Amino acid sequence: MWFTDRAEAGQRLAAQLDHLRSEDPVVVGLPRGGVPVAYEVARALGAPLDVILVRKLGIPFHREVGFGAIGEGGARVIHDDIIRMSRVNEADLAEVERAEEDELARQAERFRGGRPRIALRDRTVIVVDDGIATGATAQAACRVARAQGAGRVVMAVPVSPPSAVGILRAEADEVVCLTTPSDFFAVGEWYRDFSQTPDEQVIDLLAQAADRTEAGTDPSAGDCPGGGCVPQEGGTGQDPGHAGNPAAAGSRPPDGPVEIPVEGGTIRLSGDLLVPENAPAIVVFAHGSGSSRHSPRNRSVAEALNRAGLGTLLFDLLTVEEEIDRANVFDIDTLARRLSEVTRWARRVGVPVCYFGASTGAAAALSAAAEPDARIAAVVSRGGRPDLAGDRLPLVTAPTLLIVGGRDETVLDLNRQARERLRCETRLEVVPGAGHLFEEPGGLRAVADLALEWFRAHS
Repeated sequence: MWFTDRAEAGQRLAAQLDHLRSEDPVVVGLPRGGVPVAYEVARALGAPLDVILVRKLGIPFHREVGFGAIGEGGARVIHDDIIRMSRVNEADLAEVERAEEDELARQAERFRGGRPRIALRDRTVIVVDDGIATGATAQAACRVARAQGAGRVVMAVPVSPPSAVGILRAEADEVVCLTTPSDFFAVGEWYRDFSQTPDEQVIDLLAQAADRTEAGTDPSAGDCPGGGCVPQEGGTGQDPGHAGNPAAAGSRPPDGPVEIPVEGGTIRLSGDLLVPENAPAIVVFAHGSGSSRHSPRNRSVAEALNRAGLGTLLFDLLTVEEEIDRANVFDIDTLARRLSEVTRWARRVGVPVCYFGASTGAAAALSAAAEPDARIAAVVSRGGRPDLAGDRLPLVTAPTLLIVGGRDETVLDLNRQARERLRCETRLEVVPGAGHLFEEPGGLRAVADLALEWFRAHS
């Protein structure tokens, strides 16, 4: 089952939730992508709409390990067993919670514009997202709704893998999911338009719903069909060198094989370019040692990003002759310099540029992103060696996601050490049971979903 966009998915989901109309429900959407879906559900059911804000609580110094989650109104979901095993003192845990509470308050103010949170006590609460990957966030949202006093919790999504639905049935009183494909890879692959939902759209939809509820109007009156009166922006943070620049847009290279000149034009690097229509960003792949643009792992991730509407450029940082000398693979300065040159070429597409680096390619990506004029929207490292970027790490300003396999212990330690040196927005995600190449079942799917979420949030 395919969905045109989030608005159409919400309309189809609402039809399956009509039996809840008599229960006078409250609809809450997970920001950002869940809100356009939830808006259509609330409109069809004549129900009030709000956001449900959830913040993960991570163990200090090991933030990838969550010991709970918090929501507004003092809602707390705490895993005491994880706290005991972490052996972290209560003062440090309290500091984590205070920091996340501050972020909750900031998000609440921004999204609601000063309106009070809708009370959930003793109400039927329909928690809506645009899809589920692992189920962790949806699980936390259900628990937070319960902690806020919800009398009944219904989890509703357009698409989810069967395994995640099974997990959620233990959290929610009812789970409504339109399709549960066994070949699930990423949420975005089930949408024809899965462009980023900017904060401004979330704010506008919540304001429209609040006005409608206050006026007591017919839930289907006065709105554009399918929510079409809401601008469907493809992304924010346009590259100032190209946004609205007709000359730059006019020079956009065609999709397919490309030859990119570097080193003053003395060397041409082979690549493959694919940019879907209205792509909000282009992801430039920096391959690692012993790999190339033909890497099946990176191509698998690139295809998932393409299906979600992002552009991709896979290319070789070294020529065939240069790869013979293995020392070149670890020459991070040269690799980063060439990546910067390729980035300038990629800006001809006219959208923000992101990096996806693997192994030594991650070091090159971070080193290039540290350049003063880099203007990179986001960086994702898969099984990377960020430590090889050395003294460049503290200079990186682009939001950086580090993804490491749980069984890749040496690289995991190196990533933890590198994360402590980064001064930008940073997150470390560990894929349980995965090795260095993420060849285990579901490993690359997890990488693609995490990368997609990061790029959507920061481009």
